[in-house]
Amino acid sequence: MDSQHRPSPDSEQKTTSRKQKRGIGGIGWAVIGAVFFASLLAIGILPRLGQKSELQAAVKEASTVPSVNVMTPRRATGATKVELPGSVVALNQTTIYARSTGYLRRWYADIGDRVRAGQLLAEIDSPDTDQQVLQAKAELVQAQANVSQARANLAKGISDLKQARANLLIARQSWERWQVLVKKGAVAQQDADTKYATYLANIASVESAQNTINSDSANLNAAQASFYASQANYQRNILLQSYTKVTAPFAGIITARNVNTGVLISSGTSNTTTSSSISTTSTNTSNTSLYTIADYNKLDVNINVPQSLSGSLKIGQTTQVTVKELPQRVFAGKVVRTSNAIDPTTRTLLTQLEVHNSDATLRPGMYANVKLDIKRNDPPFILPDSALVVNAGGTQVATVTKDQTVHYQKVAVGRDYGTEIEITSGLTGNESLIATPTVDETEGLRVQPVAQTK
Repeated sequence: MDSQHRPSPDSEQKTTSRKQKRGIGGIGWAVIGAVFFASLLAIGILPRLGQKSELQAAVKEASTVPSVNVMTPRRATGATKVELPGSVVALNQTTIYARSTGYLRRWYADIGDRVRAGQLLAEIDSPDTDQQVLQAKAELVQAQANVSQARANLAKGISDLKQARANLLIARQSWERWQVLVKKGAVAQQDADTKYATYLANIASVESAQNTINSDSANLNAAQASFYASQANYQRNILLQSYTKVTAPFAGIITARNVNTGVLISSGTSNTTTSSSISTTSTNTSNTSLYTIADYNKLDVNINVPQSLSGSLKIGQTTQVTVKELPQRVFAGKVVRTSNAIDPTTRTLLTQLEVHNSDATLRPGMYANVKLDIKRNDPPFILPDSALVVNAGGTQVATVTKDQTVHYQKVAVGRDYGTEIEITSGLTGNESLIATPTVDETEGLRVQPVAQTK
């Protein structure tokens, strides 16, 4: 039974061959389907994977480039207020020296006294000058007498010349008449020759009188010149004698007195001794003034304006002047003159302000503060001081170029406001500046600029 129902080997081989054929076809289709779907996935996923890889590389590269905060420079306002230190000086201030040699007889003004122009300050006892005046006067009188004598001599010479000319005229006429008589035989030739000799003698007399007049005229000129010299010498000594009275050259206040009664004074200089309780004591030395006088009605205030602001300064503009000791007072000042030259040491312009001081509140030598309103046509840029780099190359700022690299630009600074500073040159206003540069931001370094938030 079993042998009857068991399949034959041939039938089993055929059955196996059909199964194998049927099984190979299913796997092929599965493989084909898998390849197809894999191709579709590759078409959609691979580009995304590439983009992701590039993005990751870019992020990695960006993470290696340092970020820096950048800013742009801003312009300062056109009008600015400037406060500068100043020194108060007197508009008219001078030292007074004696022009006459002698001993100080008496002084009439002391330190702090207000005096008027021409007021007598001191008297000098100068006997030498008095004697010189007397001698000059005597010489002047003698010179005047010499002039008078010369004039008298000249007048006499003129009179003698007139008489000689008259005698010459008579002698000539007589000789001419005798010539006629000789021709007629009325007189002898000897008599005619005598008349001719008389005529020649009168010619000589006229010439002599003329020479005398010329000499007298020269003597008169010399006498007059001597008189003028004596007169000038006398006037000079009179003037020197007037210098024994020392007077104030202008109205003001006596700020120093360096002499006392009995001090020997040389012409042009003076010697000092103890003068008053607020004066100093010194040894006898020359080149010392008798007094110092200052006019307090109008004062000058000297200030030094920085070069960056000198071009905006105008003659005639008003200012405000204050002093620390008078906090409630504000004095009106006016720019009256400048030195028109920049000091090469300080790079400043010396400027003088005129301040009215009719009540004598301000005093020469005071320290003052001056406030100026300056209008600038080309105001500078303003930067925080943290943006500046000072090294061997000078004062610089770190800029970020268009290709995002660091470049150091040299600049010139102006006024310093503490946390901010003016930049007068070196910038155009379009630069991207690193707000706080460090030593890590070297020249040419690639950076990532980030706009600074206010």
